[in-house]
Amino acid sequence: MLEDIGAELRQGRKLVLVHGNADPDALGCAYAIFSSFPQVTVVAPGGLDRVSKLIADRLDFRPRELADVGDFDKVVILDTSSPDQLAPMLDLPERCIVLDHHAPNERWRSHLYYCDETKRSCAEIVHQLLKVTKAKLTREAGLALLAGMLTDSGHFKYATPSLLASFAEIMEGCGIEMDEVYDLVDLEQDISERISQLKGAQRMRFERVGDRLVAISLGSAFESSVCKALLGMGADVAFVGSQRGEQFRVSARARQDVVRMGMHLGKLLGDVGAETMGDGGGHGGAAGLMGVGDVEAILNICMSRALDFFRRAKGP
Repeated sequence: MLEDIGAELRQGRKLVLVHGNADPDALGCAYAIFSSFPQVTVVAPGGLDRVSKLIADRLDFRPRELADVGDFDKVVILDTSSPDQLAPMLDLPERCIVLDHHAPNERWRSHLYYCDETKRSCAEIVHQLLKVTKAKLTREAGLALLAGMLTDSGHFKYATPSLLASFAEIMEGCGIEMDEVYDLVDLEQDISERISQLKGAQRMRFERVGDRLVAISLGSAFESSVCKALLGMGADVAFVGSQRGEQFRVSARARQDVVRMGMHLGKLLGDVGAETMGDGGGHGGAAGLMGVGDVEAILNICMSRALDFFRRAKGP
């Protein structure tokens, strides 16, 4: 399928879209496609996260925030687990090209959809695409893909052999040193993020099954960062939610040993989303959920599902 996708990318005007608050993996994939194929316009309708903004500045790359989908022959969607992660005002065509590495989503099935959830990063898939199509990988695009692989693997904490092999191949092929990649993504936490972590700890509630702890908390920003902080404090699974009017957003994280037990947060939040008219998905150890409703009720449902998992794992 990657050969077919590569052939399509060589023709026509292409609009590349990434999910809201795009992370370095999404940005790196978009930049590599932009650099390797003709007539590509990149749009980040929900903006970039802080690290991605830094990377974009260093690459002198400015994704657009808006575009008229009708001006393009093809739409390519990268690192986006569901259509709801894109801006709601986008009227997508009936057939898009979708490359992703999260848990498969049936809502993409009518499109030209390539999903490999065994990959830690979407950058690995884009690297495969460039290889099978023999597209040129510039040094800057190589750096962008490496940044995506590094950050999505937790700075290699959750790396797989295939990710490390792709990483080494790009480093060697593009003549990139390891310190250059770290310089691209290293960013100290600002005071707002640190305050969010402390407030998340203040508002935290947890429950226990055996020696396993599930924590939930309310926040207003940096939900994923607060999740990571709660794991660092001792939680095995953490759910952090925020409420903005009628809209809610939940981030979830789990320790990797819990994922090896069979926990899959992407599927858990996908199930919760399906039952509550929301939209959830992601990886085994990191996932998100958004929708309309009461975030405290959603957090309680998420905690209940995680506790049920540990009760089943514990056995009678």
